[in-house]
Amino acid sequence: MADADGERRPAGELEASVLAALWAAGKPQTAAQVREAMPQPLARTTVATLLARLHEKGVVNRSPGGRGFVYFPVEDSHGLTARRMHRELDQDDDHGRVLARFVEGLSPSDEAELRRLLEGGQ
Repeated sequence: MADADGERRPAGELEASVLAALWAAGKPQTAAQVREAMPQPLARTTVATLLARLHEKGVVNRSPGGRGFVYFPVEDSHGLTARRMHRELDQDDDHGRVLARFVEGLSPSDEAELRRLLEGGQ
């Protein structure tokens, strides 16, 4: 898919737009409803394909509704980010080294927040 100027969209941009539409709706949506809520002019079939891919990835769930499915996000945006972080951590056998490098790159305020959470703070 290309933008109007012929440039390809960054990977994940359309999936992010689909998720944003689902989160904004706050209730299960059909592909047509998601399409109407998206800023990009896309075919309903494109949106349905994106929703199917997100379902395969476990990011959205679906249930029968009307003549097809209604979709809803499995997690909020923060949960999805945490899931991505876990997936990245699982890509390396040396979790200790990965976590150490991650902590080295934190800002002082993020490091303090992480310490607070590790000590049982909510």
